[in-house]
Amino acid sequence: MRVFDVMTRDVTAVTKDESVENVLRIMSSQLLSGIPVVSEDMRVIGFISESDIIRATVPSYFSLLQSASFIPDMNQFLRNAKLVKDKPVFEYMSSPPIVVNEHANLIHVADIMIRHNIKVIPVVDDLGRLVGVIGRTNILKAAMEGAL
Repeated sequence: MRVFDVMTRDVTAVTKDESVENVLRIMSSQLLSGIPVVSEDMRVIGFISESDIIRATVPSYFSLLQSASFIPDMNQFLRNAKLVKDKPVFEYMSSPPIVVNEHANLIHVADIMIRHNIKVIPVVDDLGRLVGVIGRTNILKAAMEGAL
C-alpha cells in the first residue's frame, strides 16, 4: 500500500513568517501536534511542532526530565513564552524537514516515524510540493483494515 492511499489530503500549512502565537492558535483549533511550513510555491521547507515550541520556551533539560515540576522558575517559563509568541516560526521549525513522497510504501514511512520518533510527516509530490500529511493513525488504520 502506498502513502497516497491513506494520507490526509485536506491539510493546514503555514509560511515561515507566521507567528508562533498564530501557529499555536491553529494547532489548538484543529487539534494538530504540528504543521508543515511551506514556501509560496507550496514546497515544504520545515515543520513546526508543539515539541519545537516547548523547547523554545523552557530549559533544554525539561524534555529530559519530562516533568514541569523541575522548572526552577515558572516566571522564567512565562517570560520566555511571551518572548517567543510574536517570533516567526522559521526560528523554531525543524529544517530541513523529514518528508515522504506520495508514492512511498507505508512500511517505509512507519520505519521513518519510529527511527525519528515523529508522529506526522508531510507528504510531497514529485516536485516537492505539499499534497498532504501522513500520521501514525493513518498507518494504524490501514493495518487494522488489513491493507498493509
